[in-house]
Amino acid sequence: MVALETYRKKRDFKTTSEPRGRKARKTGNSFVIQKHDATRLHYDLRLEMDGVLKSWAVTRGPSLVPGEKRLAVHVEDHPLEYGDFEGTIPKGEYGGGTVIVWDRGTWIPVFDEHRGYQKGHLEFELHGEKLSGRWHLVRMQGKPREKRENWLLIKGEDEAARSESDPDILEERPESVKTGRQIADVAGEQPGWSSKTGKISKSKSSSKAAKGKTSPAMAAEPDIPDPSGLKGAKKTALPSFVEPTLATLSPKPPTGDRWIHEIKFDGYRLQARIEAGRVKLFTRSGLDWTKKFGKEIVAAFQDLPVGTALIDGEVVVETAGGASNFSALQAALSDNRTDRFVFYTFDLLYLDGFDLRGLPLIERKALLEKLVSGAPGLIRYSGHFEENGPLILDHACRLSLEGIVSKLRDAPYRSGRVKDWIKSKCSQRQEFVIAGYVPSTTSRKAIGSLVMGVYNGKKLEHVGRVGTGYSTSVAEDLFSKLERIRTPESPFAERLSAEAARQVRYVKPQLVAEVEFRTWTSDNILRHAAFRGLREDKDASEVVRETAKTRAPATPERSSVKLTHPDRIYWPGEGVTKEGLADYYTEVWKYIAPFVVGRPLALLRGPEGITGQTFFQKHAWKGLNSNIVLVKDPTDTDDEPLISIDDLDGLIGLVQSAVLEIHPWGSTVANWERPDMIIMDLDPGDGVAWDEVIAGALETRERLERAGLNSFIKTSGGKGLHVVAPVKPKAAWPEVKAFTKAIADSMASDSPDRYVSTITKSKRKGKILIDYLRNQRGMTAVAPYSTRARPGAAVSMPLEWDELTPGIGPAYFTVLNTPTRLASLKRDPWADFRSAAAPIEKSKKKP
Repeated sequence: MVALETYRKKRDFKTTSEPRGRKARKTGNSFVIQKHDATRLHYDLRLEMDGVLKSWAVTRGPSLVPGEKRLAVHVEDHPLEYGDFEGTIPKGEYGGGTVIVWDRGTWIPVFDEHRGYQKGHLEFELHGEKLSGRWHLVRMQGKPREKRENWLLIKGEDEAARSESDPDILEERPESVKTGRQIADVAGEQPGWSSKTGKISKSKSSSKAAKGKTSPAMAAEPDIPDPSGLKGAKKTALPSFVEPTLATLSPKPPTGDRWIHEIKFDGYRLQARIEAGRVKLFTRSGLDWTKKFGKEIVAAFQDLPVGTALIDGEVVVETAGGASNFSALQAALSDNRTDRFVFYTFDLLYLDGFDLRGLPLIERKALLEKLVSGAPGLIRYSGHFEENGPLILDHACRLSLEGIVSKLRDAPYRSGRVKDWIKSKCSQRQEFVIAGYVPSTTSRKAIGSLVMGVYNGKKLEHVGRVGTGYSTSVAEDLFSKLERIRTPESPFAERLSAEAARQVRYVKPQLVAEVEFRTWTSDNILRHAAFRGLREDKDASEVVRETAKTRAPATPERSSVKLTHPDRIYWPGEGVTKEGLADYYTEVWKYIAPFVVGRPLALLRGPEGITGQTFFQKHAWKGLNSNIVLVKDPTDTDDEPLISIDDLDGLIGLVQSAVLEIHPWGSTVANWERPDMIIMDLDPGDGVAWDEVIAGALETRERLERAGLNSFIKTSGGKGLHVVAPVKPKAAWPEVKAFTKAIADSMASDSPDRYVSTITKSKRKGKILIDYLRNQRGMTAVAPYSTRARPGAAVSMPLEWDELTPGIGPAYFTVLNTPTRLASLKRDPWADFRSAAAPIEKSKKKP
């Protein structure tokens, strides 16, 4: 009876006529969809599986348009008898309202239904009286501490599908397939009717409400916030728009318990206005951008249990690692990918007839959290931290986030730039005016770099160029936009130097770009700047240099290598160019150097970037950059030299040669036969959860410690984790391989359901491969801080062990966000790597 325990706990069967039911011994394949007019009208999809009805509440009902996603909230299992239920659930009971059997029939899974249900993707065919054809139920990635499990119901492409212009099946066929009645017919039969017991007595339906009791079932229904009676809430008409609060920039966040702190999002600030089901999205300047962000976000706001509201928040696109990214948002807008948008809400200005701006912030947030707690996954609540502000900023920066916003907890909502909200950033970032561009050297209709400026009074001052951060489509789109506003005269107040003006095509200073950069040079020029997107919501005349004094990072060592075609795009989706890659490696040089200098290297090259042909290379090639060092393998008889580097010029020489990944040996050219590190590569097979990979890394660490070795952790930049142990270069390659094989084999032997140590793909499904084969002569593994030639521009990132959490996935850190993390670190996570080296000891103990 465990399967129906939750179902029964939520219902008082002395009051409701819903069947108590029991788990069936035999399994069939029935399905039912019940139209349920409760707090909100929705449709309950129920599939028979294992003697019960697996159930989902589909908020807006099924759609016959292929690809149109409908939120389906997974709810408790129901008994098979429930499939015949049609009637009224008394007010005050869980799901109180009217139910009809809208459709019924049989369902056939396309693949194994138990595995699909467990993995979160059920593909099946429906054979009902209204619905037929192929369908998908796909589980969405949950948010931390989220209580509900959200899925998506999606119609497959087949003969039963309809286009958007065809009639809506919900409007076309609103009636019950059991009785032919509609919701209103059943609801209108006072005091209510049940297909099982006939009339429901008034005394039963009202008894609990009269006594003022709240059942656990009632608590499961949406808890709609009520602003009436709150001190400071004013009853008034819904405003058409409210000028938003703008945060004041500060180099450090405030301290004290008067402040709360939120993560600063990297997106577009928007105000959602809801009125009788109509939703509009306004920018900070009041522009109506509803159509820009597609129907998914609008539909999600329409699903909120509210009549009128004004909600302040930010629309973002999150990367695979879970962090918001303005460049990804720009790309989604450019490609019309409205399915990628997420709206984070952080303030509630108006609700159901009441202006809430006079309430303390903490009260407004409490109402907001209650309002969106049951919202679809596209709408999320921005939580806050009450710990020390500088500590929160430090953690945000280590995660490469943009920064935090600190807010006075008891302050009312004030429009305009105020000191009630303080923003503290992890990296140098602001808006600049586009005053010109340099054409691409690789495409006739794309920009290669932008020429930027800021206003000082009415004078436009030159601040340098931005030569990376453009995806292929963005570079072409910018070219098209800027060509239309070309001007023969420089818009700058002062004449540019010959070098600064080289190949520049000037434009009218109308467009604003958001730019991330490392620091200012002594002559006020941007250094290592990257384009993050156009700010169409901001006026160029308002752009000035932000005056907050931040701790400038130390000027990194500079390379003398001259790049040809610096604007060649290596990662098109992220806009990382050859120049951007060179900037990245210059920033991380002091961290990566100990792991790539003086070692034989295997290289993954891609002259056309990750979308072109890529190939591994370990021997010299024609036209090799002069800063790359050739080394001779003492055991190699073919006289083909291997590749190595000695300094930053050598690393940037690799960039010039289109090297996208760097894979060093585990030994140096000074001691070829005795490695000074070992690597255990944890490579998850299909279906392995990330927390299982983390557990595997911790177990590997424990086994290495038992063997007397210290270990360090890094993300692979791909799918898994690397546990790396420095060793004294005393043991030869065969001994090292045998040692690591013993560890991998023992893990696979002790937990055969979790690990494998053989590389055979057929044995890896649902398990983690403990790959020890990196630890033999001539084999390599990707270097710490090396980029990966995959979409996302991820890098292999060294971490502290306590940073190994579900929030940081294998590809979380990228070329774009790694410099922010490194600038915030007080200590290199692998600072003690070499000093922690220990010899590999022969042991009789099981590893």
